[in-house]
Amino acid sequence: MKTFRTLILATAAGLALAGCQTQQQIVDEMQADAVHTAQRRGAFELNCPAAKAEVLSKEMIQSPIMNPRFAPPQRAEYTVGVSGCGQRSTYLVVCAEGGNGCIAAGSRNVVR
Repeated sequence: MKTFRTLILATAAGLALAGCQTQQQIVDEMQADAVHTAQRRGAFELNCPAAKAEVLSKEMIQSPIMNPRFAPPQRAEYTVGVSGCGQRSTYLVVCAEGGNGCIAAGSRNVVR
């Protein structure tokens, strides 16, 4: 009986630790969605279906905690460059952990 209890506690502790991710892991996990979002917006705005996207920078946004009981979701911010058809543009993309996707903010610049 004591062995079974120890096994249950060890399993619960392992599951709790497995659920913890570092901020860098969270940012890396959402990067593919961020690149896809920026690429689609860039392809539309540049009128270039063959546009390619690449991450220029990425970081975790530190949200202020207004109420410890209701902390906001963690968000990752990416600067993504999109280029194609002789044009290029950069986008600020924000993804919320556990969210349904990312948002690509307006183009910071367009070079034609």
